[in-house]
Amino acid sequence: MTKENKIAIGSVGWVDLTVNNTEELKKFYEKVIGFKSAPVPMGEYNDYTMLSPDDNIPYAGICNNKGPNKNLPSYWLVYFNVSDIELCCENVKALGGELLFEPKVMNGYGKYCVIKDPAGAYCALFEPIEK
Repeated sequence: MTKENKIAIGSVGWVDLTVNNTEELKKFYEKVIGFKSAPVPMGEYNDYTMLSPDDNIPYAGICNNKGPNKNLPSYWLVYFNVSDIELCCENVKALGGELLFEPKVMNGYGKYCVIKDPAGAYCALFEPIEK
């Protein structure tokens, strides 16, 4: 990874909206914000990547509350970039947080997990692969 394309640790790298009505919310944010959407096949259903209409860059996702998201409430989930997700997960547990699921591989992108901090707030940790 070169200095020019290094992802800043601690920066927000992504946001996902987890809901049980992705089709409706996808259309809502297309009209309200102006996003374009692209389906992300998840087997029996689609999640959606939300793209800027200006440059086709993905900025967010709208996900079904199924699979690894089945226990998450409907809300916008922030993904924080980290350098060592396994160490971060150990620290979450040691410091009174909760790991909602072990780190999963997002092919071609890196690893992620969702945590709940000691105050009850949720976020995701994301360790990008070096390119």
